[in-house]
Amino acid sequence: MEIAILAGDKEIIIPDSVINFVIVGILLLIFALVVNKKAKDVDPEKAPSTFLNVVELIVDTVNNFVISTMGKHNLRFAPYILTLFILILCSNLFGLLGFTSPTSDYSVTFSLALVTFGIVQVNAIKSAGGFGKYLKGFLDPLPFLLPLNIAGELANPVSLSFRLFGNVLSGSLIMSLLYSFLGYLAPIIAPPFHIYFDIFSGVLQAFIFTMLTMVFIAGATEE
Repeated sequence: MEIAILAGDKEIIIPDSVINFVIVGILLLIFALVVNKKAKDVDPEKAPSTFLNVVELIVDTVNNFVISTMGKHNLRFAPYILTLFILILCSNLFGLLGFTSPTSDYSVTFSLALVTFGIVQVNAIKSAGGFGKYLKGFLDPLPFLLPLNIAGELANPVSLSFRLFGNVLSGSLIMSLLYSFLGYLAPIIAPPFHIYFDIFSGVLQAFIFTMLTMVFIAGATEE
């Protein structure tokens, strides 16, 4: 469902994919508040619930993965990595509920990539020892490679966003064509295809986006 906003004599259309992305974000925020409350209300003299044990297992797994991939000094990025993975995963799987998947909209995936790009650039400047030294790094190893170094840096968010967008959109299009072709047989034949194009691909693309984010940040925080 699109939303139209009048701004003077112009009409701004907010697509349903963006609205769905906001809905996913709100639901995850509510979930985080519930987890936070349950964690604070735990009785230290009693064993934690199964729910909190699962949450703790997920957090520990992400922390260990960040340490093994990015180094212990980058453990501070673990909350962002976990949030990014869950947000993208839920957005990818949102299409299973009959709604437009938020990540099938390039504006959504590009916005996510820009957040990662911003984090990478800020940490690259800190690691270089200042903005001047950061800019000087684009002249390495040879000054005439400056345009290529700049283009390579700017290509990261574009490639990151297009990879997620292209895979999710193509999966949605294939499933739409499959439903149109199968007609009344779709509810019987289509479920196995959902397992691959929606669930498996959704988890895989969320992992790839998050993994590349970790690689980019790790590269930017090298001394």
